[in-house]
Amino acid sequence: MARSAAPSPAAADARPSGLPAALGAYIIWGFLPLYLLLVTSVPPIEFVGWRIIWTLPFCLVIVALRRQFPALREALSNRRTMLMLLASAILIAINWFVYIWAIMQQQVYAASLGYYLNPLLNVLLGTLLLGEKLSKWQWLAVAIAGLAVALLAAEAVTTLWISLTLAFSFALYGIVRKQVAVGSLPGLTIESTILLLPAIGIVAWYAQTPAGPAFGADWFLSAAIAFSGVVTAVPLLLFAIAARRMDYSTLGFIQYLAPTIVFLLGLTVFEQELKAAQLGSFVLIWIAVGVFVADLWSRTRRAKIAAA
Repeated sequence: MARSAAPSPAAADARPSGLPAALGAYIIWGFLPLYLLLVTSVPPIEFVGWRIIWTLPFCLVIVALRRQFPALREALSNRRTMLMLLASAILIAINWFVYIWAIMQQQVYAASLGYYLNPLLNVLLGTLLLGEKLSKWQWLAVAIAGLAVALLAAEAVTTLWISLTLAFSFALYGIVRKQVAVGSLPGLTIESTILLLPAIGIVAWYAQTPAGPAFGADWFLSAAIAFSGVVTAVPLLLFAIAARRMDYSTLGFIQYLAPTIVFLLGLTVFEQELKAAQLGSFVLIWIAVGVFVADLWSRTRRAKIAAA
């Protein structure tokens, strides 16, 4: 069989750019704390329950529009896939709860630091669990990030657990999802389905308390809660589009936009005091990020030159 010709540079340039989708995803994730200000009166665990409940129908609508029901059925019929998605559902639920709790408790810097650590932790876990190899510069970035964590452990231990839980839960979530041959949106749909019964149980429990359920008591609060489905599914869909259209190195650089926005919101909107240990930790993380991204760009450029 004749080998198909490689696409010409002009054809490659004609492909839709993934940059707008990537920027959209990370800007939404970055400004998520502002949205959470609208629902601060809702207990974090109850809000996670409502978020799951409202994410599922929104995902199903998008799955229908994108005609991804065959992928959904295929995943549902595979026992290994369902077990992996059960694990990923538990991890993402933990991540959602800790992040929402942290923002509502005014621990914005801890949340931001967690997502700065996440890509570096992804690299380390890829080495430990998937047998991937690190370059010497990546090891340096991981070591500097380790110093940042040690600094927090020494002087700001009360918030360290937030950053580490967010970083580890999302990194492990990524590792699990990497092992499952299912798209981002069908996967989120199944995860939401798995979590639906516990979510309904949580909401039902709060409905029996003297305060009653958060949803239905006030039209504005109810609308804000229902909007959580959009806030959850839309950036994930944008991210999936960007991941297909962009180089990993470019996407890896843009992902730091979200925790940077969260950090700036902590300084401005939330007016949080930046303690010395937190500032020192952020400086070390920014250095680690710089080393990591520079190495990523360098290796990608060398690979392109070699391929050419």
